[in-house]
Amino acid sequence: MAKHSSGAAGALLIVAASVAASVAATTYTARPAPSASATTTVVRPTPNVLRSVQELARLESVTFHMERVIDLRDEQEHAFGLVHAEDSILLVAVGEVIAGVDLAALRPEDVRVDPATRQVTLTLPAPQVFVSRLDSEHTHVHSRSTDVLARRSEALESRARLEAERSITRGALDAGILERARASAAHTVSSLVRGLGFSDVVVRWR
Repeated sequence: MAKHSSGAAGALLIVAASVAASVAATTYTARPAPSASATTTVVRPTPNVLRSVQELARLESVTFHMERVIDLRDEQEHAFGLVHAEDSILLVAVGEVIAGVDLAALRPEDVRVDPATRQVTLTLPAPQVFVSRLDSEHTHVHSRSTDVLARRSEALESRARLEAERSITRGALDAGILERARASAAHTVSSLVRGLGFSDVVVRWR
């Protein structure tokens, strides 16, 4: 009789274990699998565009090669203005003027992106002259003369070179270097932004 009871109890335990395992399996399979849509991707195009444009840093977009002849005269008076004398120099100056846009100064509010239309609006800093320098190899003194009664100024050539630098800068500005720099910079930046996948680029200026 005791053996029969023990066998029945063992059978009940086996059935109970099977039922528990079945319930556990049913409970596990009933849980919904994680959905792939639970991961949300946030696209922030403005910082990406800003960084890409800023990497161009100081965009030297145009260079003008200039030539100027500087005729500098130091007029002197002696004997209470009765005698006039002159110390003069004729300098042939060759140099270059480089202009462009400082894109490192671009601010976050200068970049507006419309992801729906794939349009980017950029407000760029105004173009400026970055460099104005003489070509020492090709700049030379054409003539130098000092009257008999004049004092020869050793600083006259330095003054002529300084005036030459100013002259080539003025000449480049008069020739429209900033307008050329503006157009070239707009073209370069527009091409860069289109390369990032945007179809329409509007360039404005401060």
